[in-house]
Amino acid sequence: MSTVIAFDFGKQRTGVAIANTITTIATPHSTIHGINNRPNWKKIEQLIKEWRPEQLVVGVPYLLDGGHSEMTEAALRFSRQLEGRFQLPVATINEQLSSHEAEQRLKQSRQQGCNKKITKEDIDKLAASIILESWLQTQS
Repeated sequence: MSTVIAFDFGKQRTGVAIANTITTIATPHSTIHGINNRPNWKKIEQLIKEWRPEQLVVGVPYLLDGGHSEMTEAALRFSRQLEGRFQLPVATINEQLSSHEAEQRLKQSRQQGCNKKITKEDIDKLAASIILESWLQTQS
């Protein structure tokens, strides 16, 4: 069994999800707040030390036409920095609309009786879980 951590990278907040390769169930974990629009490397390091993943996954927000935006470049840079800092393999996966899908799932669960207010942090960590689910599906 190996642990995989996925990131829904954002300059202000980065959603985190965790899965293992046996159950292939991605679980939303947390949201890490950036510092001055940069990753909070100390929190990410703590997460990696705690979970000891063998694989990292970063969602990359390509444009609908497949092109790059400023956030595409920022997510790709984040993935390279993760690999360099922690010497772990980092996979990237197109995460088009994962935050939108996460928000829709949360709204749907709210309509089914969960009255909890939807926060941006909830959306970010669920988006990371959706990214990880997508990546896990490509591995089987």
